[in-house]
Amino acid sequence: MKISRAIPLCLFTLLAVIPLTAQQVGPANGTLIVAGGALSDPAVFARFVELAGGPSAPIVIIPTAGGGDNYDQFFRGRRPFERAGATDITILHTNDPEVANTDAFVEPLLEARGVWFTGGRQWRLADAYLDTKVHDALWEVLNRGGVIGGSSAGASIQGSYLVRGDTRTNTVMMGDHEVGLGFLKGVGIDQHLLRRNRHFDMVEVIRAKPELLGIGLDENTAIVVRGDRFEVVGQSYAVIYDHNATLDGGGLFYFLAPGDRYDMAARQAFRPSGGEQPLGRVTGTPWPPGR
Repeated sequence: MKISRAIPLCLFTLLAVIPLTAQQVGPANGTLIVAGGALSDPAVFARFVELAGGPSAPIVIIPTAGGGDNYDQFFRGRRPFERAGATDITILHTNDPEVANTDAFVEPLLEARGVWFTGGRQWRLADAYLDTKVHDALWEVLNRGGVIGGSSAGASIQGSYLVRGDTRTNTVMMGDHEVGLGFLKGVGIDQHLLRRNRHFDMVEVIRAKPELLGIGLDENTAIVVRGDRFEVVGQSYAVIYDHNATLDGGGLFYFLAPGDRYDMAARQAFRPSGGEQPLGRVTGTPWPPGR
């Protein structure tokens, strides 16, 4: 099979040196790590700590999606970062947007080099932080070259369209909360994809909103975003939903394996092996791609 739109041959090494300016989808500065849930791969946490500036870099973990009233500084979600060497970790949480809009609450974010959102329900993050001083401070983390990451709900909140944002149940794709933090513009993000047999669910969203780019992530898998481009890392697949680039035979989505790259502005995928063969050529890239 192949993608119906031609994907030009290109060297990723050339892509990597293009200045990150005039971004259309991703942030102009900094890095995003967007993970599909049940994240246990130590390499992903190590990558986050490295991107934040190393073990001594200030890191903030936001567990609000989990639904608890209080989280103390011994929150177990800090352990993977400690195992990756991080030594300066702050747990930051409120359910109240008025608190999130105060200078005192936002203070830990002013020096942070990395911020991580843990899993739960993504609408809780929107209710607490959307359009507050916390939201502004998160953008400043990126503007000064830091990293923002998250897994499961912490992945979906990073898009501009909030997938599974309904307060009643996480099975509703287009619910009563549809606005995310918007670090990826024009993007909706789903998670736990293959593990929970969700790989057809995003089709509903893309059909209703064909201008969106849909990204699905399986468990223990992430994308690392710089500007408009990302690389797949981890143990499973990322899935692309693009209304204007279906597969031959009527396929509605296609798979990217660890190591594959994708340009979200150009809607083009690349595999940096075997002489940079474009994905999906008639010459034999299988779907999903074999490893």
